[in-house]
Amino acid sequence: MPVLMPEPKGTKLGHATSYADAYSPELLTPIPRSLGRDAIGDHDFTGADLWRLYEFSWLNARGLPQAAAVELTVPASTPSIIESKSLKLYAMSFAMTRFEGGDQGRAAVTAALARDLSAAAGGPVTVALHPEGEWATQVSAMPGVCLEKLCPETACDTFEVAPELLEAEAQPAGEEVHYMTNLFRSLCPVTGQPDFASVSVKFRGSGPAPASLLKYLASYRCHRGFHEQCVEQIFHDLRTRFAPEFLEVQAAFTRRGGIDINPLRASLPAAEYAAERFPRELRQ
Repeated sequence: MPVLMPEPKGTKLGHATSYADAYSPELLTPIPRSLGRDAIGDHDFTGADLWRLYEFSWLNARGLPQAAAVELTVPASTPSIIESKSLKLYAMSFAMTRFEGGDQGRAAVTAALARDLSAAAGGPVTVALHPEGEWATQVSAMPGVCLEKLCPETACDTFEVAPELLEAEAQPAGEEVHYMTNLFRSLCPVTGQPDFASVSVKFRGSGPAPASLLKYLASYRCHRGFHEQCVEQIFHDLRTRFAPEFLEVQAAFTRRGGIDINPLRASLPAAEYAAERFPRELRQ
């Protein structure tokens, strides 16, 4: 049976909007995580979401534009996610706002982002501001054995979430198995626009046969859900069906509006989700 989260109300998705010409934290629109989790029937998740903003700018005290990339780490324990278009509009509201120059100005911008985003998410959001030319990020392929290369003859005919496609395969005791795919697609629950991602599944103990996992991940192709809800659905279905000793599900979504979103859910303590655990995938 398809699991569909209800459409969030009061968002800016799908509506014509104009950019603010002054700093406007009120633009941020929180969406309760419970919408997706209630639809799944599971609220027991650990992990974090890493958001990267590639288009961020403000003015120094002399009016000279400043540019930076921003990384936001949002714990999965926060009550809300932040609707992505509202985040884009909020980020753009800094563009004509003046701050002091140098380190003092960057610190003030970082503090404003952390304060506003934490208030919207309902919990502490970690902000890293990387001035242009100083961001030492590494771009690499999502790690893991590529399912579509391992199982190139797989036939798919189900394109709404179908956990019944998952079949068990015996694994050597204590061995960690790591699969990935570049073929994941889901749909925005409000606009129906497609969202593309590379998805990684890592587990130890009981787990899915690779062809069945590929068919299951392909079944999200017409599923309407936010990025975070899709990853939590995958984690829930694998955990429920196989009860592995260890499980990690991670997605690297391609950017939209200058923002990419990277949810990770795993059976690890929440403190272990630092930004370096999130690879910047080749398409990002």
